[in-house]
Amino acid sequence: MGLFKTVVLGAALYGAYKYATKKDVNGRSMVDDLKDKAPEFMDKAKRFKQDMEMQYTNRADSYTDIKQP
Repeated sequence: MGLFKTVVLGAALYGAYKYATKKDVNGRSMVDDLKDKAPEFMDKAKRFKQDMEMQYTNRADSYTDIKQP
């Protein structure tokens, strides 16, 4: 059973790799698109992180104000 699982998993990974690297009509693959959009995704992630930090500090500040006599 272990060999069968390994064969099926290998075939699935090979199929996914071929699908992701397959060129479309314009000669670009999904991997190429992801590489081009990576900086944009990083910027969005950094902005999200900053927003979450601001929300956390705002909430933390409101609780510390209440607890201090």
